[in-house]
Order: sequence, then structure tokens, then C-alpha cells
Amino acid sequence: MIIFLFLLLTVPAVNSSSTQVAVISPQDAALLVGSSLNATCTVPPELGLQAGSLYWSLNGRRLPGSSRAVLGPSILGLSLAALPGSRQPSGDNLVCHGPDGRLLAGSCLYVGLPPEKPVNLTCWSRNTKDLSCKWAPGGQGENYIRTTYTLKYKLRWYGREKQCEDTRGQLYSCYIPGDLALFTPYDIWVQAANQLGSATSDVITLDILDVVTTDPPGRVEVSRVGELEDQLAVNWDSPPALKDFLFQAKYQIRYRLEDSQDWKVVEDVGNQTACRLAGLRPATVYFVQVRCNPVGVFGSRRPGIWSDWSHATAASTPHSERRQGGSCDPKSEQNSTLRRELKQFIGWVRKHSYGCSHMSIKLYDQWRVWLQKTHKTPNQIQGDNS
Repeated sequence: MIIFLFLLLTVPAVNSSSTQVAVISPQDAALLVGSSLNATCTVPPELGLQAGSLYWSLNGRRLPGSSRAVLGPSILGLSLAALPGSRQPSGDNLVCHGPDGRLLAGSCLYVGLPPEKPVNLTCWSRNTKDLSCKWAPGGQGENYIRTTYTLKYKLRWYGREKQCEDTRGQLYSCYIPGDLALFTPYDIWVQAANQLGSATSDVITLDILDVVTTDPPGRVEVSRVGELEDQLAVNWDSPPALKDFLFQAKYQIRYRLEDSQDWKVVEDVGNQTACRLAGLRPATVYFVQVRCNPVGVFGSRRPGIWSDWSHATAASTPHSERRQGGSCDPKSEQNSTLRRELKQFIGWVRKHSYGCSHMSIKLYDQWRVWLQKTHKTPNQIQGDNS
């Protein structure tokens, strides 16, 4: 009984995943997709195991006997041709087993491709307080094995190279929270690396002031314009973070029907914080959003970067008894409609104002209300003005 216990204590624990009693060579090999692998599993003679009784497995699946070869009393060989890419980024698990399935030795097998040069590197700064960058992997973007991407940057004319650390869980982006110099260009690039090689993107040079974006405009309000059934008034506040900067904002508006996903964009709103949408459908709910582009921050000569769109604000146009139709495209029908109505408006002013020289927007609104109440067609109005 004592001899039996002694034997149990002296036998190696080959069934433990943390204990390898044999040796696989090469260990943790990195190979190109399509390559061949020749490996060996060498068992210490004191284990008393014959190489012919051993077998191999890859990712938990036993490899066929045709892939193995006995190279010596305690050496089992493995030959695999035209290897496909690894099934998992952390590498494939290659294991040498004893005759009863015990794990004798294990190795990681990395089969993949070297990274290609990262492309499409772009960066932006929110309110000049930070810098965010994103890029795309080169080629097909599939390397089969874990590939690391590192964003590096430095002041162009002086300073040491730095490395962005905050990836925020994203593979192809990085965030630099602060401590950035203004009025001085940076060189920025991305390095990709894995066990099979490395590649570096083109270097981009930028000044923080040339890539400024901001928060979306705040307090976006959409309201009716009196009883005008085809118009809505839009008002908003400038982004608060940029109010103290020397810049000229540029705004865009987009709007859509309640039951549609197609947005119509009003491109040229300029620096104003109010705008009218005309040529709309009566008795219809519209969703409206606004975004901002900070132009010339601290004297920069380059345009900024458009902010995200504001939260959608909804409003409905008044009901009209007249039947109307047509497109809401601000570049086509709105312009022609406004030109036609302006001619009608001038004719109406000549008839009713007796020489009044101040044709204000308020007077125009009064005329539009009168037009709705008369239920006259444009041809009838043209006849009255003649």
C-alpha cells in the first residue's frame, strides 16, 4: 500500500493544462496563409510512451492519421499543407496527446497575413479641446490573427513622438483627451503590426484649428408662421462651447415628412440662427434638424467640420382648404414658387398700399393670409393685378 502511494506521487500530472511533459517544436509558430507546417512532439523517455501511440489535435478536433508520422521512439511528427487562416485572432490550439487523451504539450499556431498600410486617416477636434482620429485597415482588412493599430503623433518641428492610448474599445480609432498645442501643426500616422509584419500609414499634417467641429446647435425650435399653410419658422442657438471663439458659423437645415426617411437639405443658411422653410405641404408634420460648421476659428483659413445633427424637432403646418401639391425641394419648386408669389405680392401692394415704399416681411405675411382666405388661383390673382 505504501509503495502504491509512492508511485502515484512520483508520476507527472500530464492531464493538467498548466503542465507540459512533452515539447512541441516549433513553439507558437507564425505562418502565412497557404503555408505548410512540419512540427514534432518529443516525449521524455522516462514516461515510457511510444510515439506511435500519440496523436495530434487542432482546436479540439483530432487530426487524421495521415498527417502524423513516427520519427523516432519518442518523436511524433506532424505535416499540414495549405494552411487556412486561423479561426480565432488569439491563434489556433495545436495539442499533442497521449494514448488515453491526456494533454502532453500544447502550442499556439498563428496563420494569417501581415497587415497592409492603414488608409483614410482623418482627425477632428471638438471645440479645440481634444483630438479624435479614425482610419481604415489596408487591403481587405482581414489578417486572421490579432493585429494591433497604434496612433502616433508629434509636433512637426519639435517635440517627441507620442502614442494615443484611449481607443475606447474601437479597433480603428483613437482619442487624445487634451494637452494639445494650437497654432502649431502636428504629424499624425498609424502603425499596424502582428506576428507576421508591420505597416505604417501615410503621415498627415494638420493644425488643430483647421479640423474643429462643435456640438450641434441647441434649443432648436420649429413653429408655424401665422396662418401660412406652406411655411415653418426654424430658430436655434449657436453652440455654447464656441461662443467665446473668434469664428463665423455656417449652418445647414434638413427636414422630412413624418412618414418618410428622405431628408431635404437646405444648404446655404449662412451665419443666421433663424430660417424659414417654404413650399411645404399643408396640415403635415415635419421633422427638422440643424447642424453647424465653425468657419475660421481663431483666424483659420480652412472650413471646419460639420457637427452632428441636432435632435429632431417636430411641427405641423396649418390646415388649408385649398388643394396643393408639388415637391418640397428647396432648390427647385420653392424658388420658382417664391418668385411667382413675389410678383403677385408686388401687384397686390400696388393695388392696396397706394405708394407705400416699405414692403416688409410682415406685410408679405398679411398678403399670404389674404391670399389663403380668398381661395383664388394664381391665374385669378394675376388677372386682378393687371
